[in-house]
Amino acid sequence: MKLKALALAGLMATVSGPALAQDSLDIVFAHHSSASNTFWQAVKKGFDDACERIDANCQMIFTQTEGAVQEQLANMEAALARQPDAILTSIVDNTALDEIIQRARDAGVIVIGVNVDDLEGANGNARQAFIGQGFLAAGYSLGRAQSANFPEEGPIKVLVGISAPGQNWSEQRGGGVLRFMEDYAAANPDREVTFERIDSGTDLATVGDRVGAYLGANPDTTAYFDTGFWHAAVARVLADRGVAPGEVLLGGFDLVPEAVEQMQNGYIQVQVDQQPYMQGFMPVMQVYLAETVGLAPADIDTGQGIVTPEDADAIMDLSAQGLR
Repeated sequence: MKLKALALAGLMATVSGPALAQDSLDIVFAHHSSASNTFWQAVKKGFDDACERIDANCQMIFTQTEGAVQEQLANMEAALARQPDAILTSIVDNTALDEIIQRARDAGVIVIGVNVDDLEGANGNARQAFIGQGFLAAGYSLGRAQSANFPEEGPIKVLVGISAPGQNWSEQRGGGVLRFMEDYAAANPDREVTFERIDSGTDLATVGDRVGAYLGANPDTTAYFDTGFWHAAVARVLADRGVAPGEVLLGGFDLVPEAVEQMQNGYIQVQVDQQPYMQGFMPVMQVYLAETVGLAPADIDTGQGIVTPEDADAIMDLSAQGLR
């Protein structure tokens, strides 16, 4: 950790002034999410801060519809047409973005995958590096951390919300939770352990309705896992129904204010942090280093830190600022 801190401090010192390049770097970040997504506003803050630090000409392009890959592709086409120095993008689909990323690379444009990668990594896409979380491992860690809160006796019934079926990030996170549940069932053969998945959605109201309906029909549910932060809406549903915190365990991803608030209220027991600010900041620094001193972009794992309610008060201010 000390070496990482020293390296980051050196990098910050290096970029304390304008970029060494004669002209400002032109960097476009085209991803799959809409401007209403709280998580991506934190990514944007990191992106904007880094661009200001190196005096770059930067633009983050959101989709109009959450998770709309075709809109993302159209935005990337428009970005490539302006011949930028770099394109940053989230690779939520294993094939849809392959051709345009290859064209960008052939044109000499730096391309870095951020937040979501091709399932085959560099073997499946021409992006030069990936900056983000290892989703499968993070999902497994979430399941394992929440299992410490499972009741010691009786059946365990788990629901896993796949927020965006077919998209890499959601499928892998959910797959990690389900893999843990398989291992948990095998390790506890004397207990009845069941688990299933649901198309939960990427909107607070939708998730509240869908998961709320499931819980109404299955009041014996032990825990609900979301592959995003939308279980915050499930916490609201439980509170409205008079269900006490902890009667249905909740866990998911990202330290957006809505989720941290529900941790403070006791409804969410475990949350995974993937450091969105870093996901916005570090790819800009990689572009800077590639363009000014010729360093090739490199992978950065932004982590799978487990956060519990004990941490919530300290994190809330940083979350509200878009720093966590």
